Amino acid sequence: MWRGIGYGIVDFVGGGSMTIIGAWMLFFYTSYCNLTAVQGASIIGAARVADAICSLLMGSLTDNFYKTKLGQRFGRRHFFLLIGSPLMLLYITLWIAGMNYWYYFATYMIFEVISSAMMIPYETLPNEMTDDYNQRTKLSSARMFISAGATFLATFIPGQLFAIMGQHSPIPFLVNGTLFAIIFAIGVYVCYSVTWEKPVTKEMRVELEKDSVNEGSLLKRFWGLLCDYGSTLKIKSFRKHLLIYLFSFTGKDTFNTVFAYFCIYCLGLSATVAANMLSLSLVGLLVTIVAGFGMVKFGPKFLYEVGYGLMLLMLVGYYLVFRLHVTNHVILILFFISLVYQIGRATLEFTPWNVFPFIPDLDEIVTKRRRAGVFAAVMSFTRKSTVAVATVAVGFILDSNGFAKNAATQSVQTQHAIAAILLFGTGGLILLALLEALTFKLNKQTHQIIIQETLRLRKGGSKKDVDPEVAKTVHELTGVPYDKVWPDD
Repeated sequence: MWRGIGYGIVDFVGGGSMTIIGAWMLFFYTSYCNLTAVQGASIIGAARVADAICSLLMGSLTDNFYKTKLGQRFGRRHFFLLIGSPLMLLYITLWIAGMNYWYYFATYMIFEVISSAMMIPYETLPNEMTDDYNQRTKLSSARMFISAGATFLATFIPGQLFAIMGQHSPIPFLVNGTLFAIIFAIGVYVCYSVTWEKPVTKEMRVELEKDSVNEGSLLKRFWGLLCDYGSTLKIKSFRKHLLIYLFSFTGKDTFNTVFAYFCIYCLGLSATVAANMLSLSLVGLLVTIVAGFGMVKFGPKFLYEVGYGLMLLMLVGYYLVFRLHVTNHVILILFFISLVYQIGRATLEFTPWNVFPFIPDLDEIVTKRRRAGVFAAVMSFTRKSTVAVATVAVGFILDSNGFAKNAATQSVQTQHAIAAILLFGTGGLILLALLEALTFKLNKQTHQIIIQETLRLRKGGSKKDVDPEVAKTVHELTGVPYDKVWPDD
């Protein structure tokens, strides 16, 4: 368990920094940096695009880093954790007020790229550390438990700093950024110290070096890299997983981006109240424990249905509070809605990253290769690309509906636009994720079938001797006919 916590603590960077950025970055830009919503959104969007490209490059780089002296000494995954630890302190530079557009553009861009270069190798570690479904679930559950704690602190601490230092000052943001930057740096080093990765065996080396990325001219290698990433989409369960992940996480990020605006400008509440509502994410600590058992007992499909269903109902609740102009006991009502919403959100965050470690096993039975880094890169690339689009879209919608920077109040038109983003933007994406999740079939039982069949084939078993039910399961999960998997050398 302690080792699981040591592994999961890096998600202070994923869960913590992204929660703070999602909830407060655009608000910080428009309130204390003299930027318009479009300018702020363009910084976040451009950095996410650069981050997405970095994710693509990092997937192949970390998978092949064993060829370098640094990779051989520190590990093809661990080297990036080692150098990432001190670089996390650059997070502080994001929260200095009063600078110009290009300062914020450069600092945010640099931090996003560094964060991506570290997180891609990190996300492969459950595949490196164990093949067992339950053990991987423990590792991922520990990570999500830490992430839930980080999400709580990332919303609770700013609220307390607003109360102490005032919500009309940029100083709370700088203090908060400094505190979290130190936590990030320490956490990444702890993870580097307590985790391990599989040695690259001769058999793995042979399969990895068949990769077209390693052959020919630079242009040919780049094309091979794109083909390698594209080949991940041949795995049916990964395609579904990717859509579920993209829709749900982009929806969650849309909510985080607009929620402070919703509380302050639509409901007339303070930034402290908005932060306190978001800090109900503390319930995610309990949800993570319960969801860990649910993942093993009922599988991811059940968790998706529960989590997304709760979120959709609560989004309607938020919208009704605004449209019906509820004033009596509004804080109590919002407390209840926010608590239930955070239960759904914690389930949303828990499930995809608990599913992910099992996806490369489906790829292995199809290709004979271990490409966890490539799959992690594709996930990061696609999500960050969509978040970039979503963030810029929020900025444009706000500005086109008369959003006034540095203003204490907003027009009725702007208020309705904010509420519409909350309900239809977030809710629409969550609904799409739910519809896709209804047909997701990967779970503990079907994964075990894949592992056992891979082991049988690796020991020299014949594909002709396969059990028909096993062949059917392999086809259902991978989308590849059984006779096409585990290619002959």
